[in-house]
Amino acid sequence: MSSPLILVNFKSYREGAGNNAGQIAEAAEIIMQESGVTIGVAPQFVELHPFCKHYEIPVYAQHIDAVEGAFTGRIPAFTVRAAGCTGSLINHSERRLTIADIEACVGAAKFNHLESVVCTNNAAVSAASAAFAPTYVAVEPPELIGSGISVAKANPDIIRNSVEAVKRVNPDVMVLCGAGIQSGECVKTAIDLGASGVLVASSVVKAKDPEAVLRDLVSLL
Repeated sequence: MSSPLILVNFKSYREGAGNNAGQIAEAAEIIMQESGVTIGVAPQFVELHPFCKHYEIPVYAQHIDAVEGAFTGRIPAFTVRAAGCTGSLINHSERRLTIADIEACVGAAKFNHLESVVCTNNAAVSAASAAFAPTYVAVEPPELIGSGISVAKANPDIIRNSVEAVKRVNPDVMVLCGAGIQSGECVKTAIDLGASGVLVASSVVKAKDPEAVLRDLVSLL
């Protein structure tokens, strides 16, 4: 992405399903067009194909599996690509994988021409993940996820240290940060610390006015 990426993870929130999901995607599309800031969404799996078909925004899966064939209930990377997705989250804190599985999933994403966003919890894991050459490493201190306390304010060093650690391993890998990101000030701080964007969830999906929150997130970029 040439601009900062704001990636909205819908998780399995009720507020991120059905008509509500469509309203968030529509708001993301409008604000992306107005601001020039890239706003991607990671909706629930049943929404992947409809979102790819109806909205001009990057759509990411919340997870992929490096499998194909007789694997009932799994999410092969090629099906995500076939749905029209841009990429996928990998190793989110709510869907942790082994190092071997992370490597395999990043490989599956590359093979299927998908961007990969590998979620990590500290600078050391960020550096280890960068060795697999994903598109992004997204660092999120787990204690701050869903807390309403922004990592950009509570723990800016983890952003700075993760960016430095990742770039030492592979300068082509971009870094996102997440956990508690809720305002334009948080986003600007993350960018100033070297991040290429942010990963957000409840601050947008569970907001009474998601469009207003998204406008605020891009306001200082």
